[in-house]
Amino acid sequence: MTRQSAIAQVLAHFDSGAFLETLSRRVALATESQRADAAPLLRRYLSEEIDSQLTSLGFTCEIVANPVKGMPPFLIGERIESTDLPTVLLYGHGDVIGGDASNWSNARSPWQVKVEGEHWYGRGIADNKAQHSINLAALATVFAERGELGFNAKIIFEMGEEVGSPGLDAVCSMLRERLRADLLIASDGPRQRASSPTVFLGSRGALHFRLTLANAFGARHSGNWGGVLANPATVLANALASLVDGHGRIRINGLLPPAIAPQVRERVAHLPIGADEGDPPLSPNWGEPGLTPAERVFAWNTLEVLAMQSGNVANPVSAIPRAAEAVCQLRFVVGTDWHRAKELIEAHLAREGFDGIKVTIEASGAATRLDPDNPWVAFTERSMEASTGKPVTLLPNLGGTIPNECFADTLSLPTIWIPHSYPGCRQHAPDEHVLAPVIREALQLMTGVFWDLGEPGAPHNS
Repeated sequence: MTRQSAIAQVLAHFDSGAFLETLSRRVALATESQRADAAPLLRRYLSEEIDSQLTSLGFTCEIVANPVKGMPPFLIGERIESTDLPTVLLYGHGDVIGGDASNWSNARSPWQVKVEGEHWYGRGIADNKAQHSINLAALATVFAERGELGFNAKIIFEMGEEVGSPGLDAVCSMLRERLRADLLIASDGPRQRASSPTVFLGSRGALHFRLTLANAFGARHSGNWGGVLANPATVLANALASLVDGHGRIRINGLLPPAIAPQVRERVAHLPIGADEGDPPLSPNWGEPGLTPAERVFAWNTLEVLAMQSGNVANPVSAIPRAAEAVCQLRFVVGTDWHRAKELIEAHLAREGFDGIKVTIEASGAATRLDPDNPWVAFTERSMEASTGKPVTLLPNLGGTIPNECFADTLSLPTIWIPHSYPGCRQHAPDEHVLAPVIREALQLMTGVFWDLGEPGAPHNS
């Protein structure tokens, strides 16, 4: 009964093909949360895949209705071994983005895992089915080797992350005492590089807003009225240029973050971005000047135009369009005044002469970042390095956005995220995949972390 034998056992589980078999069964369930007709599959994934595995480990599980009407349920589970032991809260999601089957290449199917060398293809395999399957397999390995976990474990598992995690924060608030723990350990998103075991401590926030401009009289002939009627598309294009310039630099001071903290800059400044095979080349002179690429991704804010529409691009006519609109997204770090975004954007547009544009906030999620000096951070780094001998890349936050505010803010937990994907995984796109060597190493890492949680000396706050 040793740490080394537990890691050997989980590697044998991978090498035997058993892990791939489980993962293939899970990918075959087309758990597309955007589809109303997928509701039975979403519940089936909870009951047949997650509940059954956790029950075999001695967890008590319950499927809890979503407080948001029509949204998928949650699974809440726990295994309490002793009130004197540390308690970890686990999280995962089993829903996936739409399959987009017609756009997969080389006869691949989103719902059938296809192994091509080190690449395993399938929808949701990176986001999030391989990731939570790794963590559950590691948990099962420690339980099999020890006969117990050596710590208390709780889990909240959702099936609506890909539609914005409706109800997650409300459930965390309603069940705050039931979900009380010493820390959260979860896995989502990519490593910083495929070869680099990574920990991140939060995520950038995201705010989606729509800009709309329309006249009251409809489209008009561009020859008869051009030069005397304002063109909504032209006005909106210039308004967008006043928000973010032609080099990707944000021009609203109120939506910029505070200065990068020295401890954050020290961690991220020289990390490589776009260094893995298949990554796109970085755009020269793009983004905030004076920052490294990694500082722009992990320590600064970005404003992106996600979609624009005016007239009919597929079949244009010689008319000044009636309306124009754009959907934009602000990704932001801790310290940004994002709650006032609508007020700040409206005031900026008015100053620039674009006061006729309507601003609508459509979705938002807070930024989070655990203090890197928290003892759970050092504990996790030590454990991971002991398992592989590799240094751990520690990120203050993910460049993307996850529902971490539910855990960091609503539940007041230290949050440790250990991702098992990599930047080139094509999540949300056709040909989504994971890399077998990363999966194998991740099983090793998570088994080590869960083993060490059950050893004397693990931090314990509850």
